[in-house]
Amino acid sequence: MRKHIAHLQLRRRLGQLGPGLITGAADDDPSGIATYSQAGAQFGFSMLWTMVFTLPLMVAIQVVSARIGYVTRRGLAANIKERFPAWVLFAVVGMLLVANTLNVAADIAAMAEALRLLVGGSAHVYAVTFGLTCLVLQVFLPYAAYVRWLKWLTLALLSYVAVVFSLHLDWWQVVTSIAHPQLRGGHEMLLMVVALFGTTISPYLFFWQASQEVEDNGGTAPHTPSEVKGHLRRIKVDTVIGMTFSNLIAFFIILSTAATLNAAGVFDIQTSAQAAQALRPLAGDFTYLLFSLGIIGTGMLAVPVLAGSAAYAVAEAAGWRGSLNLRLDKGEGRGFYAVIAAATVAGVILCFTPADPVKELFWSAVINGVIAVPIMVVMMLLATRRDTMGEHVIGVRLRWLGWLATAAMGATVAAMLFTA
Repeated sequence: MRKHIAHLQLRRRLGQLGPGLITGAADDDPSGIATYSQAGAQFGFSMLWTMVFTLPLMVAIQVVSARIGYVTRRGLAANIKERFPAWVLFAVVGMLLVANTLNVAADIAAMAEALRLLVGGSAHVYAVTFGLTCLVLQVFLPYAAYVRWLKWLTLALLSYVAVVFSLHLDWWQVVTSIAHPQLRGGHEMLLMVVALFGTTISPYLFFWQASQEVEDNGGTAPHTPSEVKGHLRRIKVDTVIGMTFSNLIAFFIILSTAATLNAAGVFDIQTSAQAAQALRPLAGDFTYLLFSLGIIGTGMLAVPVLAGSAAYAVAEAAGWRGSLNLRLDKGEGRGFYAVIAAATVAGVILCFTPADPVKELFWSAVINGVIAVPIMVVMMLLATRRDTMGEHVIGVRLRWLGWLATAAMGATVAAMLFTA
């Protein structure tokens, strides 16, 4: 009886996990995997501190975006449209649209390269196939319906955790590298930090989680103060779990590539195959299978989030009805789904450029880091306005953490640009 009750309680608690957990899973997309792998190969253990440092900041800024969506019953773009001049809205939505399209292209290219690595064939054909598959699934199936299955593919990334514990590491050196990182390398080091910050604290995640809170809440107004308080507590728990999972995987990707590739003198990753070498000590001949499943699984999760967050922003800015629950076959959400289609198709077209997929992934992370700064400023201003949040303006602790995250991102980007 006790076991049955405990099982029911566990299922209830897991059922309460929603946008925060999905957002965390989507954050470890192919762009993130490539950037973390490059960081470990190029800088060794000296970049591990970024995952520890960004975790509380990442949690804070995602909680802020989720609270804005839940309390106002509107997405970020709709709130910006109401409270800021039109040029601010156009600038924010425009930056998001460009960054997301580039990120979609980089993720699809990485997925295609991963499948080519696994079975051979044409990466271009696979890119078109993945793009169309993501588009059809997102338009004709609710995201929550297929994400339940796709998220299991991302468990292949846990292989990086297994790799770490299969190696004979000097854990004191690892801890020392986190506490006292050797920050050398000038502009290249700052460029990597911006990329790591950008792929961890990504603008598309802000818009996605805020809009998903609106959808999960059905767009209805909060009820009693106790219900609001309980839901805000759920948002916090959900987001902490999702972001911790995301950063934990990222930490072990950096650690495993540092302990294998960097230690072997491989400092620059040019292909997905080189990134997969980090798994070889454990997986042997199954290395490429595990790596490919991880890339494909996270890509199939992330591409709909990237295209969907762009569609939410454009629809809110244009005053269209936007929701993944709309039925296109009933004539609903044509503008909303048109943006999803445009972002996905544009991403597929960009895959036909001669750029290296790993480099594309890295630079999309850098771009995310740069544009995150003004978007975070706007978000923090919204979250502290009583005419937007009413009595649910963010508290002092969350305010400090949110502004600290914004300042850290801004200072790093400024330093990178100054040393260019």
